[in-house]
Amino acid sequence: MSVLTLYYAPNSCALASHLALEHAGADYVAVRLDFASQQQRSADYLRINPKGRVPALVTERGILTETPAILQYVAQRHPAARLAPLDDAFALARMNAFNSYLCSTVHVAHAHNRRGYRWVDDAAAIAAMQAKVPHNMAECIELIEREFFVGPWVLGEGFSVSDLYLFTIAQWLEGDGVDAARFPKVADHRARLRADPVVRKVIDIESGAR
Repeated sequence: MSVLTLYYAPNSCALASHLALEHAGADYVAVRLDFASQQQRSADYLRINPKGRVPALVTERGILTETPAILQYVAQRHPAARLAPLDDAFALARMNAFNSYLCSTVHVAHAHNRRGYRWVDDAAAIAAMQAKVPHNMAECIELIEREFFVGPWVLGEGFSVSDLYLFTIAQWLEGDGVDAARFPKVADHRARLRADPVVRKVIDIESGAR
């Protein structure tokens, strides 16, 4: 298999894909984009991902975008890493349902904090959306805590890419005005993953510490 190339930006949802590649033992290189200088909007990057967002994963067969798709691809490409219940159609569908909820609902709720301009131009409307973020994010995490988190991992006994994705989203809670301590399952899950050597390695890479 050829080397994969992941395009990411620090403090973005691309962390989940970065963690999955590292956990899988994939042969990959990670390319950092500088959002502050709008590198994601550069002509060179738009040829890779016309959406102008991260993550993007360059494979020998083409380019993949969208976190849920990349996570399943990494899990299927590296089955020995056991990052998805690949032999159980129902469990795999549950994994994708969870990841889709994070992508389509929780991440969108978070985006209203800093990306309100995607939906409206009016400053007052943007401020109103920002004010709603703590409530919306807390409501999402409460639903995960109550209904979707089986334990000890998201899907139960088996660790999966869903854990890496939830960890990524949970990193944003305090910045979105949510006290993670209100959600003991999610807070404990985040603490356990923060202690994981692979997670620490990737966070150090993305922060420029190594």
